[in-house]
Amino acid sequence: MKKLYFIAIYPPQQIIDEVKIFKQDLALNYNNSKALKNDAHITLFPPFSREIELEEDIHIAFQKIDTNISPFEIILNGFDGFPNKSPVLFIKPDNNEHLIELYNRVKQRFNFMRYAFNPHMTVGYRDLSFENYLKALEVYKNKKYKTKFLVDKITLLRHDVKWIPIAEKKLG
Repeated sequence: MKKLYFIAIYPPQQIIDEVKIFKQDLALNYNNSKALKNDAHITLFPPFSREIELEEDIHIAFQKIDTNISPFEIILNGFDGFPNKSPVLFIKPDNNEHLIELYNRVKQRFNFMRYAFNPHMTVGYRDLSFENYLKALEVYKNKKYKTKFLVDKITLLRHDVKWIPIAEKKLG
């Protein structure tokens, strides 16, 4: 049986709760409830599918990621969006060389698929229509939201009805 996995950075619970308020606003005012299913995070490696029998290999590769870098701060600062066919409204992190370095280290071990790394914390996506995306972006691009948190670990997750953490790796 196949399962989905991905690797992410999670902020502290306080930021997850703050972001959930924005997600609830999108559900209420922009007909976008799908984003409520997931806690706020920054994806380092997007969801991929593997047979559950191969999960041990995923754990081994995850543990081999070189996380010998000092914990670092990420500043979240305002909102933006990806106007894709399936649009995304997100909170944007300030440019951060440590985050890029961490992503590159993940990519050394998880390099079986190509993807563009555009760090962001999703607020709205999936069932967000393009029309509602434009309306929400108009409101959110002027909203002030600035916070910061310390990145001191990365998390490997598996999808079992919802995303559950199955391994963590500390930085440093």
